[in-house]
Amino acid sequence: MVDDRPAARDDHWRHAGDRIEDLLDASSAGGPVARERAEQLVGELVELYGAGLRRVVELLDDAAVARLAGDELVASLLIVHGLHPDDLPTRVRSALDSVRPYLGSHGGDVRLVGVEDGVVRLELSGSCRGCPSSSVTLELAVEEAVRASAPEIDRIEVVAAQDGSTSQVIPAETLFTRVHAGPAASWVEVPELAELRPGEVAGYVVAGQALLACRVGENLLVYRDSCPACGRSLAGAQLHRRPGHPVGDAVLRCPTCRAHYDAVHAGDRLDGDGHLLPLPVLVRDGLPTVAVPALEPTG
Repeated sequence: MVDDRPAARDDHWRHAGDRIEDLLDASSAGGPVARERAEQLVGELVELYGAGLRRVVELLDDAAVARLAGDELVASLLIVHGLHPDDLPTRVRSALDSVRPYLGSHGGDVRLVGVEDGVVRLELSGSCRGCPSSSVTLELAVEEAVRASAPEIDRIEVVAAQDGSTSQVIPAETLFTRVHAGPAASWVEVPELAELRPGEVAGYVVAGQALLACRVGENLLVYRDSCPACGRSLAGAQLHRRPGHPVGDAVLRCPTCRAHYDAVHAGDRLDGDGHLLPLPVLVRDGLPTVAVPALEPTG
């Protein structure tokens, strides 16, 4: 029985390709002929639904098609059948725009250099002051956003920004190695985050881990709920604006040890060493989604 809750439905269709592949593998037990017929059946169904989807698109105006393309599931089907209204570079740029506020909170930015033969080349610039985990969280957010909007790409290459006019390509085999070498992160939908109003701070338990979220203006920021200075929870913390600083300045103060952290700039500590652990946040179909790292094994 399929769970009919929205989040469960989304997770169900995202893994549909894996289930189809498993069924095709199972059909191989009947021999190569059975496998071939199963693949032919899948192909016929894909063509049938593709033809129907094409007919639907032809009957709609451009505004309606654009609304369809704004839904992640429908967009993926439009891409499969070559019906998406936006070309590949446009979709990649939109994906980068969706994570640019998050990158800005880390003092970074990203630019599309080009797309050719299934390879997306990006230029990452800037870095988070005092935040060694910044590069990992930035890469994770960028990779997820780009692959969600452009699933047909083969790989992503990063061009490191240089002071001069030349750029240095980071080899593809080293791309995101720090992300994938560490504990895997799972993107988890947290609908409650959408209810946070500007200036509010709240705690959540997501995938068994305590998180702290706050909204500064339109930006949603999420951190692991642990003060690096004292190791205690930040439950009860509030956002403060420092005297003389512009609108948008936001500081979190630990209720236990009174350590101060810059909520806008990746949780950098303002009165000592250390920083909060920021977690990437993306919005999918209007629902906030957080990359929650796997728990480190104990023992």
